[in-house]
Amino acid sequence: MTVTDTHCPYCALQCGIALTPEIPRVRLEPTEFPVNRGGLCAKGWTAAELLDHTDRLLTPLVRKEPGDRTSPLREATWDEAYERIVTAIRRSQAQYGPDSVGAFGGGGLTNEKAYTLGKFVRVGLGSASIDYNGRFCMSSAATAGNRALGIDRGLPFPLEDVAGARTVLLVGANPADAMPPSMQYLDAGRAEGARHIVVDPRRTATAAGAYRHLQPLPGTDLALANGLLHIAIREGLLDEEYIRDRTTGFDAVRAAVASYWPERVERMTGVSEADLRETVRLLATERPSMILTARGAEQHSNGTDTAQAYLNLALALGLVGRPNSGYGTITGQGNGQGGREHGQKADQLPGYRRLDDPAARAHVAAVWGVDPGELPQPGVSAYEMLDRLGTEGGVRVLLVLASNMAVSAPHAGHVIDRLRALDLLVVSDIFLSETAALADVVLPTAQWAEEEGTMTNLEGRVIRRKMALPPPPDVRTDLQFLTGLAERLGRGKFFSDDPRTVFDELRRASAGGIADYAGITYERIEAEQGVFWPCPAEDHPGTPRLFADTFPTPDGRARFIRVEHRDPHEMPDHEFPYVLTTGRNMQQYQSGNQTRRVGALTVSLPEPRVELHPDLGRRLGVADSDMVELRTRRGKALFRARFNPGIRADTVFAPFHWGGDQAVNLLTDPALDRHSKMPAFKACAVAICPAPHREGTT
Repeated sequence: MTVTDTHCPYCALQCGIALTPEIPRVRLEPTEFPVNRGGLCAKGWTAAELLDHTDRLLTPLVRKEPGDRTSPLREATWDEAYERIVTAIRRSQAQYGPDSVGAFGGGGLTNEKAYTLGKFVRVGLGSASIDYNGRFCMSSAATAGNRALGIDRGLPFPLEDVAGARTVLLVGANPADAMPPSMQYLDAGRAEGARHIVVDPRRTATAAGAYRHLQPLPGTDLALANGLLHIAIREGLLDEEYIRDRTTGFDAVRAAVASYWPERVERMTGVSEADLRETVRLLATERPSMILTARGAEQHSNGTDTAQAYLNLALALGLVGRPNSGYGTITGQGNGQGGREHGQKADQLPGYRRLDDPAARAHVAAVWGVDPGELPQPGVSAYEMLDRLGTEGGVRVLLVLASNMAVSAPHAGHVIDRLRALDLLVVSDIFLSETAALADVVLPTAQWAEEEGTMTNLEGRVIRRKMALPPPPDVRTDLQFLTGLAERLGRGKFFSDDPRTVFDELRRASAGGIADYAGITYERIEAEQGVFWPCPAEDHPGTPRLFADTFPTPDGRARFIRVEHRDPHEMPDHEFPYVLTTGRNMQQYQSGNQTRRVGALTVSLPEPRVELHPDLGRRLGVADSDMVELRTRRGKALFRARFNPGIRADTVFAPFHWGGDQAVNLLTDPALDRHSKMPAFKACAVAICPAPHREGTT
């Protein structure tokens, strides 16, 4: 029995695991990898159960009647599936132009697949139409990081540094549920006397273990950050030498936060003056200190500015670039970091290069063997693409890899309507997801343990995913699918389905870019338990910690950027009097397409529950465990109520892992951040009432 050391298929920790192919099932156990150190969450422990799951897609599927989505899906050969796809692509591009065919990717794709997908759309199709579900996850923090620091790497330091911080401010983050193995670093810090402050409208498992819990109204995190900086200025807590020597632009920020006096910020956020003052004093005096943000702060129509406000605070206190200190954002998806570096984004080329930069276009085109003029200009962002599917000027044929937007996109009912309006929808997946169920062609793809490739975890550590067993006979990897499609379109010479070959090309394409992988090889990853980018040469040690001496900006300085609080796009009113916010449950992952099929994960939480304060429940005439209906301007959904005395009485929380009439994203607001195009998942106006009686229910 061969033991294969690889990595968990779920979150951005990418915990180390060992797989042993045994009969009747593959055996899985954690390893002492530097990130998880032998720890593993319930999702990781059960990941191998999906490899031989009875729901597994094992052959291509096509509609029995082409063009009729009411006809059933039937089994088909790969040749028949390819024929339908190629015919639709050629017809659409001949009638509507190159951009009428596009792709929607995912943050779970390996670096090799994300890179190839971006290259395929631009070189294989000549199209500008590509984006991915990471636009719904990390885009605001990434935009803020690039603007302020010159680089986007979620954590610019190893996770182990968190244990060495004396003060940690966690904003909109709940790692106790989202990535439990990471809690060992917070626990280690607390054991040594560290104080952790959690900013969250709910008393989560993470907040319950913290020194202090601040509960702002959703959508007011920016005001809170500006208020903290106001206090730091007023009380002389700034690191003036750091500001002078290592930053630029502080005067404009100083002027902007002058109006965020504590009394006003308390009224705006609901966080007391005393808590505001204590938080700043701890960050400034109980060092080393660290500020970590996550989706609770970032998934708003002003999410970029909110992340920017916390970066401003970290820079003003001189935290960034010092040991066990700084600012970071917690990446969620398995390859959320690498997936946004190598070309899946509408405006991006590999190495985090900009598609509208002539020098970047010339460099990447040379690696790809094409003329720079052949490369399209930037396309539109994820929701903008989905909003226009099947319309004049929009995408008519869509390829979807590693994404389930029928559950995960905001205003999901509208997105489902747009998916149905396509001339052809092609979905590659391991199970028949809610999105795949709408498709004209469904392709079975290899799972994580059946393929080779690299991933980049939340620290910027590039790791290897290794094949432990072969995929089923008629199942292909996404690299094989894309290469085969390129061959049929007459562009096969530009592509390879060998992961190592693709990675070596990625290294050349990324060389000299922000996310420089040039010095990273499969052998180094194996020998060093991962290599941190940027790593420009094979004799370079990699960069576990950024910003110690300089910032990758033209003048080597970090940038303060003035930001002002804006109310959420949608505020409560008489008709929709409460605030709905969304997030994760410990037992499920992303859209739940995988984890909802694991019995051990669903037995403790078989359905989604909406959390509300008991006082709110009593006002509504709702008891704990009653069915309730949530309604927003976009739709309605049904949930079972769960009373939580630790949530704000004006706020309700629902998880986003379920589809159908329990999909919370039927309700969420698609208003976009002006900088990152991130939708406003985390705050919209909602009404709640007892669920109407349905026939056949009690």
